[in-house]
Amino acid sequence: MMKRATFIVLCVGGLVFAAALIGLLFFSWRPATLRIAVGPPGSDDVKVVQEIAQAFARERHYVRLRVAVTAGAEESATAIGHHEADLAVVRADLGLSPDALSVAIFRKNLVVLWLPNGGGAKGQKKESSITKVANLAGRKVGIIGKTQANVDLLKIILTESGVAPDKVEMVQFGTTDLPEALRNQKVDAFMAVGPIDSKITADAIAATTKPNSAVTFLPIDAAEIVARKHPVYESAEIAAGALGATPARPDDDVTTIDVNHLIVARKTLSELTVTAFTKQLFAIRHSLQSDFPGVANIQVPDTDKAAAIPAHPGAAAYIDGNERSFLDRYGDFMWFGLMILSGLASGGAWLRSYMRRDERIHNTELRNRLVDMIVAARESGSITELDLMQKEADEILRDTLNCFEDGAVAEDTLSAFNIALDQFHNAVADRKAWIADPVSSRRRSAAV
Repeated sequence: MMKRATFIVLCVGGLVFAAALIGLLFFSWRPATLRIAVGPPGSDDVKVVQEIAQAFARERHYVRLRVAVTAGAEESATAIGHHEADLAVVRADLGLSPDALSVAIFRKNLVVLWLPNGGGAKGQKKESSITKVANLAGRKVGIIGKTQANVDLLKIILTESGVAPDKVEMVQFGTTDLPEALRNQKVDAFMAVGPIDSKITADAIAATTKPNSAVTFLPIDAAEIVARKHPVYESAEIAAGALGATPARPDDDVTTIDVNHLIVARKTLSELTVTAFTKQLFAIRHSLQSDFPGVANIQVPDTDKAAAIPAHPGAAAYIDGNERSFLDRYGDFMWFGLMILSGLASGGAWLRSYMRRDERIHNTELRNRLVDMIVAARESGSITELDLMQKEADEILRDTLNCFEDGAVAEDTLSAFNIALDQFHNAVADRKAWIADPVSSRRRSAAV
């Protein structure tokens, strides 16, 4: 029964370990569905993310996406901060929650500052004395887009350019109603923030300037200072002709500032899941470029630990080539499981030995009794007494064999027992011969 109990304990331990390993494999390889927040509705950002989600589902990737359309990047950032989304497409200067870590640069947004030349606002001057940002003091600047982040960015640019923000009148315009809003307003300069190929920026320039005319773009000379003081911003260049080829807009490179639009993930999101998502994202990027050119703007984030928005460890592992294999991730668990099984086996063996201690003690007493019976057999004067001792020896033999099968008696102990048993049988045989014919036995003994 004890042998069976030990076997059952080991089997149960093995089954528990196997079940845990199978469960680990199941949850490791089961598709993970992540909720990604992106906005505003109908924007190119939403369209690109939806296409990425469809590509993930179509190719049966490990990570699947469920798109949650928000009112804009600020709402997407809030969703991450409140744990209402696993991923989000946000602007880096929105004051993100510390829980949000970068996974990829979705696109780079450039600040474009330009002067209208009579193409939109009523009574707009054709010539302007504004040649640099410092000349905007006492002027009105129109900001394309309703987000507060653009207003805050303009204030930073003005401050670092030596202009008090309260000396500049700022007015915000929606991205769809610009021509109508400009009819009765006189604006001295405009600012837009978006990718270099932004349709919103292009439409805003078209609405505020004459067709096929040169446009004055204002350089941000304080770009380097802004970047040093505010790490979420970087100094950049608008290449000549990047905003229009005929005529070239701008006609020369213009210094400006860029701010990243990021895909961020919650810090607590599994490193394995984020690694898989990052790998899938960059794997399908090229296949989607023909239909969605904006996908080409997706880049790897800065994995330096001192980055303004640190990279998620899962994304950094893929980007830096430090992905952990299955054994790297779960090797410790497997070795720990094997150690537990080994411990169970050792514990079972000890328990079995401990439970058999009384049996071993009893068997030792029986062996000692067998040795004593050898002496008694040589001195016995009765065949009946010898037969009784023979029967007792048979019982001792049966008990010893049972102990050996149960593990209470070791093999070397069984060998010693066999020697004693042989001696006992010899003693019984000799004594019976003596009792049956004492004279002949004496003669043989004398001859010997």
